[in-house]
Amino acid sequence: MTRRFFIVTTMLAVMLTLAAGAKAEDLENMIYLDLEGGRVVIQTRPDLAPNHVARIKELVREGFYDGIVFHRVIDGFMAQTGDPTGTGRGGSGQNLDAEFSLEPHVRGTLSMARAQSPNSADSQFFIVLDNANFLDGQYTVWGQVVEGMEFVDGIKKGDPNDNGTVTDPDKIIRMQVAADVEE
Repeated sequence: MTRRFFIVTTMLAVMLTLAAGAKAEDLENMIYLDLEGGRVVIQTRPDLAPNHVARIKELVREGFYDGIVFHRVIDGFMAQTGDPTGTGRGGSGQNLDAEFSLEPHVRGTLSMARAQSPNSADSQFFIVLDNANFLDGQYTVWGQVVEGMEFVDGIKKGDPNDNGTVTDPDKIIRMQVAADVEE
């Protein structure tokens, strides 16, 4: 009950901050993920995964994610992206040591994809479409969708008989650190 209370109060605090006009330091820990359907706002969690958040922001600022497809999308589970080859086998070339936490994989959680080795996460990540507590403590949670989940829900789903592989997949239009955006 206390974990659920913490999650709800944290999300409410983030939403109130957005509504009131976020300060520069808050914008540094927000990422805009633009999809064809609209903008997804992500609150990063440097308190849980400082090295992963720093690397994601570095890649975002380099434009690494712009145009990358959602190569694996399993309805009711997750949408995975971050592979420049679109095959699920590529990355940026820099593995990160795991930063596992007790943070639950609830709807809207962003977590790092990895191979069998816990320290194999690179640039690929997934967005949880429905609660997936069986992932807790095994993958690095680095963010939470705080706005625009309906656009994530609209991402084209993959073939359930082919591990969620997507034919003619949707792509990330652009990702930006909110502090870098002039509006």
